[in-house]
Amino acid sequence: QVQLVESGGGLVQPGGSLRLSCAASGFTFSSYPMSWYRQAPGKERELVALITSGGTSTNYADSVKGRFTISRDNAKRTVYLQMNSLKPEDTAVYYCKVVLRIGPNWGQGTQVTVSS
Repeated sequence: QVQLVESGGGLVQPGGSLRLSCAASGFTFSSYPMSWYRQAPGKERELVALITSGGTSTNYADSVKGRFTISRDNAKRTVYLQMNSLKPEDTAVYYCKVVLRIGPNWGQGTQVTVSS
């Protein structure tokens, strides 16, 4: 069974850092691009970052470029999102996602709150 489990969320002050992890199972992890999305209350879920299957290429939303870094460890079957210089606007539930042949799979999400 495909499973994505996010962890690492929490409450941080503006300017702080946080690292999210997503542990994957139930599919050939190294064969698929992985991505992070986020959704704030009342807003549409948006793509934050994407990493190719081999980890050689990444894409970021303009709003996080230069502050966030997506990475993956295929041996550990885990994708990470390092978040630096956090802003209140980054407050959201963060989800990891993989698109398989049968369709997308989402994790349960982890809450990130940036507030003083």
